[in-house]
Amino acid sequence: MKGFHSMRIPVSILDLAPIARGETAGSSIAASVALAQRAEEHGYRRVWYAEHHNMPSIASSATSVLISHVGAQTSTIRLGAGGVMLPNHAPLTIAEQFGTLEAMYPGRIDLGLGRAPGSDQNTMYALRRNPNSADRFSQDVLELQAYLAGETRVPGVDAIPGKGTNVPLYILGSSMFGATLAAALGLPYAFASHFAPQMLEPAVAAYRREFTASEQLAEPYVIAGVNVVAADTTEEARANLGTVKRNLAVGLFGRGQQLSDEQADQLLAQGAGTHVNSMLTHAAVGTRTEVGDYLDGFLKTADADELIVAHQAPTTEARLRSVTLLAEALEDVRV
Repeated sequence: MKGFHSMRIPVSILDLAPIARGETAGSSIAASVALAQRAEEHGYRRVWYAEHHNMPSIASSATSVLISHVGAQTSTIRLGAGGVMLPNHAPLTIAEQFGTLEAMYPGRIDLGLGRAPGSDQNTMYALRRNPNSADRFSQDVLELQAYLAGETRVPGVDAIPGKGTNVPLYILGSSMFGATLAAALGLPYAFASHFAPQMLEPAVAAYRREFTASEQLAEPYVIAGVNVVAADTTEEARANLGTVKRNLAVGLFGRGQQLSDEQADQLLAQGAGTHVNSMLTHAAVGTRTEVGDYLDGFLKTADADELIVAHQAPTTEARLRSVTLLAEALEDVRV
């Protein structure tokens, strides 16, 4: 297998760092290392981790710490946040964290930025986040960018490490707000179509139409999220998808309870299924060939320059197999 190096379309991974039932945060983090190593072996462009808080099934809350750990056990693949929820943090702190990562792993670090809370009201309080902090997102992005460029907007304050590293920034979003901001700032735009697909096409069209060039980026660049459940047989892939749907239903609507598969199916039947199916609108499910055919069409729908894939499977072994099968499938996908 030649790997993606012969491809015209870069493919990356969004690792949701899931903690499966009966597993621990430690085993989840070990799985993330294995996933990044497999992705590197198969020529994926990057692996990103998303900041979530107070979620029993996700182990990526301390995003920069996780990136550092994975960086020490890989050598070439790019690593980053997809994303850091900037309103939860002071821009200087994030500039220092990602400046430190860039000093440790030069030329391998990305910084995706979102403005969602990544949490609920009580968690926002626990983070000491001001409910209005999202209103400053645009200014905070500029302040952060200035620290990383060594052109601080706060007199006498530099990010050390961070100053002059120019860690590349990406704006994450699922609405017109992110598209418009990314276009105005001349930054790449990553659309969260793997769980919030509704505005994908109009947002990407607006971003491309309104884009203004910047020092970081001369032409618009779109990364689109898509779910992949690849397995050796169609039946196995569909069974894995069924488990993923149950886990989503329990995570979103189970009120912290441990529910059986039967109870999870009941949740799906009672209305959770509509929400879960909407989240998974863009999902390539099946064998290597079926997944490749789906992604060929999704590329055209998304008008994307790069795909970032959430490998949705209930076990680490199944996720790793999905990573390999997708790499093989994309040998046949052309833009």
